[in-house]
Amino acid sequence: MIYYSPTGGFYSSKLHGGNIPDDAIEITESKYHELLSEQGLGKSIKAGPDGLPVAVEPPGPTDEQIMSKERAWRDAELASMMWLRERHRDQQEIGGSTTLSSDQFAELLVYMQALRDWPQTSEFPDSLYRPVPPSWIAQQVD
Repeated sequence: MIYYSPTGGFYSSKLHGGNIPDDAIEITESKYHELLSEQGLGKSIKAGPDGLPVAVEPPGPTDEQIMSKERAWRDAELASMMWLRERHRDQQEIGGSTTLSSDQFAELLVYMQALRDWPQTSEFPDSLYRPVPPSWIAQQVD
């Protein structure tokens, strides 16, 4: 026989003998296998209102986790732009020709500042509102 305890999970009378919690409820073998299958698909097993086990979707990420993920994206994006900014500054410093035009360099700086400011905007952390890089940047990194 298979039992479910909201405080301890699943128990088998064959494996656990008399060591089954007092709050355990007997379930069918087919229900047990159904729940294990659902758990294998990423669901959590919880006690339903009647105490019987049910498979539920796990909770989504917390606001703090979402904000942390978006800050990590922003930090990585800033780091990936620094070489472009530094190359332009170095080219200017040595008096050579620059790969970027003055307008492109200004757009790059505006984009980098938008990345820095993004966590303070009202849209943060919605990834749909991430700052968008100038289209020409993709050509620089290919």
